[in-house]
Amino acid sequence: MDLGPEERAIARRDEPEARSAARWRGRAAAPDALIERWPELASCSWVGRWLDVQRDLGRSPQTVQASARSLVDYLEYCERAGVDVVAASRADVAGYLGDLRERPSRHGANVIAIDSGAGLSNATLQLRITVVRLFYDFLVEERVRDRNPVARGYRSADGRAGRRGLVVRLDPLPWIPTEAQWRALLGVAAGESLRNRLMLALAYDAALRREELCLLESDDLDPAYRTITVRAETTKSRRGRVVPYSAVSSLLLGDYLRQRRTITTARGALFVSESPRNRGVGVTAWTWSKVVRSIAVRAGVPAFSTHTLRHLCLTDLARSGWELHQIATFAGHRSTDTTQRYIHLSGRELAERVASGMTQIHQARVAQLGEVLS
Repeated sequence: MDLGPEERAIARRDEPEARSAARWRGRAAAPDALIERWPELASCSWVGRWLDVQRDLGRSPQTVQASARSLVDYLEYCERAGVDVVAASRADVAGYLGDLRERPSRHGANVIAIDSGAGLSNATLQLRITVVRLFYDFLVEERVRDRNPVARGYRSADGRAGRRGLVVRLDPLPWIPTEAQWRALLGVAAGESLRNRLMLALAYDAALRREELCLLESDDLDPAYRTITVRAETTKSRRGRVVPYSAVSSLLLGDYLRQRRTITTARGALFVSESPRNRGVGVTAWTWSKVVRSIAVRAGVPAFSTHTLRHLCLTDLARSGWELHQIATFAGHRSTDTTQRYIHLSGRELAERVASGMTQIHQARVAQLGEVLS
């Protein structure tokens, strides 16, 4: 069908958005692929239906896969314990939680996670039991069950009373490297490819999450103003934002774009594969995680991850005196409660209080010296 000038203009305008949406959908975890990877999922049809719903609701592929892994673990426990998954009772769920607490760590049977006192970390316990609770919420909504066997924690309106969930939720501060560790990481990163160095620089400059970084498209950057448009569909909070990047990243970007044109001239993914097998294809989050993991191991800083750069950037902004709402806007946080963690991590409030107190003490001592020595 031939389009008129106006229709062609609209099509050109909408082309980037349509291409971006198609690329995002293409990375979604297909149900068949999940069952092929984890055949155990086929043992309960309701599990497959719930995962279908999560995918259709637009949950990220990583979220769907994490849910699938957790349910596979729960299904395997139910099979061992002779529990009917659909009809499981609260005692059965408690038995599963007890089994989780007795699991050995993947790093060794003698390794105990400090935050949980068990082989699995508090975060892993939280994830496993939360996925099971959400699954049973779905069964209740579908009228397959009357009640959810997983107890949900809650607080009263005044915040002083309530009921604790099955797993106590800990909220540790994010980890960031020391200055010596940071220099070691940079020393290793200096030997990386131009693409990887640019990705590291942009991840820190703009406090980008892993998916936000890997799903950047060439049209998302404005070199004239040194800004990045982080599209809402690529973010965790589904909130778009515009953030700046540094002059250092700008120089790397210019060099990389010239290199990228030798690989592909197609618009779309900013960061593309350079390997012969997937040449010109957008870099996946999994590939980027492997790159960062390799840097961390070689630098002797195993705690460093793709999200560390975001934590470090936001903490540095807090140290620089940025206001809470400014950091929240920059990070794309829905709630300033999340942003408050970086204020605490920076130690800014305590440092100001200590500085104020030391000033008063100093003035008092000077006055005492004046009284005695003058």
